[in-house]
Amino acid sequence: MTEIHIVGTAHVSQKSIEEVRETVDAVNPDVIAIELDPGRFAALKQQMREAAGETIPEDNKAPEVKSLLKGNFTLMLIQWILAYVQRKIGMNVGVEPGAEMKAAIEIAQERNIRLLLIDRDIRITLGRFWGNMKFTEKIKLVWVLIRSVAGKDEETDEIDSVTVDSLTNPDVIEMALEEFHKFSPAGANALIDERDAYLANGIVNLEKSSFERAVVVCGAGHLPGINKFREHPETLPTIASLNEMPKKYPWGKILGGVFIAMFAVIIIAIAFSGATELLIWAIVWWVVINGALAALGTILVRGHPLSVATSAVLAWMTSLNPFLACGWFAAIVEAKMRPPTAGDFKAITKAETIKEMFSVPLFRIILVAAGSNLGSTLGTICFFLFLTPVLGVDIDMMKDILITGFTNLWNFIISPFV
Repeated sequence: MTEIHIVGTAHVSQKSIEEVRETVDAVNPDVIAIELDPGRFAALKQQMREAAGETIPEDNKAPEVKSLLKGNFTLMLIQWILAYVQRKIGMNVGVEPGAEMKAAIEIAQERNIRLLLIDRDIRITLGRFWGNMKFTEKIKLVWVLIRSVAGKDEETDEIDSVTVDSLTNPDVIEMALEEFHKFSPAGANALIDERDAYLANGIVNLEKSSFERAVVVCGAGHLPGINKFREHPETLPTIASLNEMPKKYPWGKILGGVFIAMFAVIIIAIAFSGATELLIWAIVWWVVINGALAALGTILVRGHPLSVATSAVLAWMTSLNPFLACGWFAAIVEAKMRPPTAGDFKAITKAETIKEMFSVPLFRIILVAAGSNLGSTLGTICFFLFLTPVLGVDIDMMKDILITGFTNLWNFIISPFV
């Protein structure tokens, strides 16, 4: 039975770094387990090598924009912005995020102590986080992130080392977790509860191993959940269930198909009603509203003028096909005009201000895709909301036109059989 010693840390706290070193000194473990997955571990190791002045071979291959757009680029943006907010807090208190994990890695290397990674793959965590959140929760999260990035959240700017160190206080942790569960129950489940279980699985397995003493370094926010699972291991979900990606129904494509069907029905009905002028104006407004809002979304993220033009020209057309998005085309044009480089991923992770992030071509390309798509989606919704006002007809008149159109269409269909 392995003797387990857990250090609960705040990821941007100097005090946590000291606690890691003190615990290792006191316990003298033969294994150190840390709250990292292989991807984040590799990233931290590279940062440590760079800080030590090592020359690291550069990857000269530029990011493939088309392959990135096939994935969930919205989730990629969320990940980048979450990392940026954490860096911002770290800069305010003078401690780099993840410094306590680096300290644990350095100690393990210096003393030839076995190192174990016990956290879930960040891609699975974020996939489950975003995939299980309700639409309203996603909107709230995006708004909070925008405020944080824009510097509107005074509480973030006023964080000091005393406040950060208090994040290891059990009472503070309990209140924070309670608030996050209120804000987004599904998101809190993926980011906190499930990872509590994943980390607890690793610790329980470590406890049954042949090691004598182990130090576990993890965020203080996970301690209550980990302790609960350790006390009642029969409640632990399996690793396989925690690694399953949520089943996603293509609600976006289904909703897009509904809107397209509505548009087609309205246009056909107007055409068969004989209201030719109304039909022309309906098509004109479809093109204008979709194109204007898609272009506006691209402008707001500072897209290249040709990317803006691409959004404006193609939005009406891609809105008629749920399997296409004008943001994809706008992003490809953006990539042609401002090509991404091999160092863009690293530049994004090191950006200290939002202005620096915007200066990275890859970040701008993904923003253009998101902004253009969002504008086009809003354009489709606005077309149906403001259809009758912009066409200068009231509800009763539109109803008469549609009834007449459907009647004429029905007569046209059955006339060959009568």
